[in-house]
Amino acid sequence: MKLVLFNDYQLGVLQNGQVKNAMGAFAGASFGRPQDMMEEVITNWDQLKPKIEEAISGADGVPVLSVKLRAPIPKPSKIICAAVNYLEFGQREPAILDAFLKSPSGIISTGETCELPPVPATVFHHEPELAFVVGKRASKVGQDDALSYIFGYCNFLDMSARGLPGAVGNSFFLGKCWDTFAPMGPVLVTADEIPDPQNLQVRLWNNDEPRHDFPTSDMAHPIRELVSEFSKVTTLEPGDVVATGVNHQQIGAVQDGDRIRMEIKEMELPLEITISDPSQREWPRGIDSEMAARMIAGAPRRP
Repeated sequence: MKLVLFNDYQLGVLQNGQVKNAMGAFAGASFGRPQDMMEEVITNWDQLKPKIEEAISGADGVPVLSVKLRAPIPKPSKIICAAVNYLEFGQREPAILDAFLKSPSGIISTGETCELPPVPATVFHHEPELAFVVGKRASKVGQDDALSYIFGYCNFLDMSARGLPGAVGNSFFLGKCWDTFAPMGPVLVTADEIPDPQNLQVRLWNNDEPRHDFPTSDMAHPIRELVSEFSKVTTLEPGDVVATGVNHQQIGAVQDGDRIRMEIKEMELPLEITISDPSQREWPRGIDSEMAARMIAGAPRRP
């Protein structure tokens, strides 16, 4: 099922370009936050799925372009991002599995604006990623059943500031945690519709110019390993978001006015954002070949 939050955070189902309102599945229940509603959907999916199907059965939908789409997971307890998790088209050795936390306050949705902060970054980059949403509490789980802990998948953009003073070695806070630096969605596709998450293609365009185009099969540490290893460090809760990393070979700069579009075909709708930079800075266009070469060489990671 392809779930969306739309307008004033109503639950909907995307079918054939139409959004069908699924709020009837809750029988008048109220929620303090949209996140609470989504966690209810996730944790009680087996009971709510038939009610959602009944709520949308025979209902008229509205064109997806006529609604305001929201981030499908508005305020997770945590966002974990896998670091250096691609083999760069098989051109480097796997990095040691590592990750960083990204601030939930950075979440925005499609059609919204990512604002570059007025800090002395050497460049700002786009990083399109496949993300998964945790479906049930996971602590110290094995790889064999790790995928059963995933509720669904969605688009994710890990926006990044490079070269900030103090952001050295493996310190990601200054480079990753700014407000609006975690665009995601707009569709959350349930795991049953993604039989093989290691067989997806991630694409990105900047102002309609192709940039990223890479397969998730290029991951150094596949998704079942991410679930297992991350759950050994911290308990994964329903609704948590885990971004699985990026292939850096087509990474490029973003600047004021840029229109970024990423897509994974199976997610149905692209994630589209606009870049705003009040400081009006400019960087070389095209692929950042120096960054790409450094990632192949396995140079020390930077945020």
